[in-house]
Amino acid sequence: MTTTAPHQQISGPSAWRGDVLSNSTAWIYVLSDAERTELEDLGRRFVADDPDLRTVTAADYPFEACRALNDECARQMDAGRGFVLVRGLRTEEYGDAMAAAVFFIMGLHLGQPIGQNQRGDLLDHVIATSNKTLSDEGALPSRVRDRLPFHSDSSDVVALMCLRGAKEGGASSLVSGTTIYNEMLSRRPDLAPRLFDTYHWDWRRQDPDSPELTYTSPIISYVDGVFSTYAGSSMIFSAQEYPGVPQLTPDQAAAIALFDEISQEPGLPIDMDFQPGDVQWLLNYAALHSRTSYVDHTEPERRRHLLRLWLKRDVGRPLAPEFGKHVVEMGEPTTPLVPGGRFRIADAVTVNDDWGV
Repeated sequence: MTTTAPHQQISGPSAWRGDVLSNSTAWIYVLSDAERTELEDLGRRFVADDPDLRTVTAADYPFEACRALNDECARQMDAGRGFVLVRGLRTEEYGDAMAAAVFFIMGLHLGQPIGQNQRGDLLDHVIATSNKTLSDEGALPSRVRDRLPFHSDSSDVVALMCLRGAKEGGASSLVSGTTIYNEMLSRRPDLAPRLFDTYHWDWRRQDPDSPELTYTSPIISYVDGVFSTYAGSSMIFSAQEYPGVPQLTPDQAAAIALFDEISQEPGLPIDMDFQPGDVQWLLNYAALHSRTSYVDHTEPERRRHLLRLWLKRDVGRPLAPEFGKHVVEMGEPTTPLVPGGRFRIADAVTVNDDWGV
């Protein structure tokens, strides 16, 4: 394993700009009729079978027509731009439960779904369940309408399916971690190496029952020529409040601030206006994600509603030691689960309006 901080710009498909990508449709995979038919047939069977989401496998719902789709999603995440948007599902015609079944089946073929909250739910929801904002105590980013800062999730892959879009706003925004690093090298080559330093991340803010206040990780990993990012500056800055956490040096603070500043510059991110049925697959190590603020429809049943999967995708990607949220086995809870987990598709697709309120 060779770990070095690159002093030259990194090239390749992961080094993209949003203003260039948005002029093409190369990042959109449009389902063929055969692929859509197979997914719908498998989705209907999944709903009828009603398997336990914790034990069902891809082998239970094998692909034939969708093998090329699965291969392309895997290729783009592992060795391409880091994401792909799949379009063409007719979710408005067959309802939320079958849509969720199709989404879950696709996830099974790309990795292992893992728990996303204290209940161990494998399928979670991105939907505003109150009028809270991010500044309110206890508010969950997935349950508010605010703009979210660019960040990485605690999984190898994060996937979103759009059931219903917002009245206004709510675009999904992605930005290339490679491009941010290249920009830093161009502007402040003296600060770029600080992204390889080890930082304390606020574990308690992510998990109120965490056994420790923080865990440690660098922001950038570059091993055997493979570039990876783990970002979320708010978790680094809030960890600074805990006793015993080393304070950031001026150069470290400046490097993190510049990283955030560049990530939001016009032209670097790509914004996607989700359509019902769209499915976005994203490798967390390749790109950061966020969301623009949005306005909901007044009718509760028309609220912006996305389904989310977190996947463990073990394909041998080389990473720096103790990179990311390495303190627990991915998807394993740090404390006993809270009762109420929903592991049947009809239950899992129903929103718990009290969660995150």
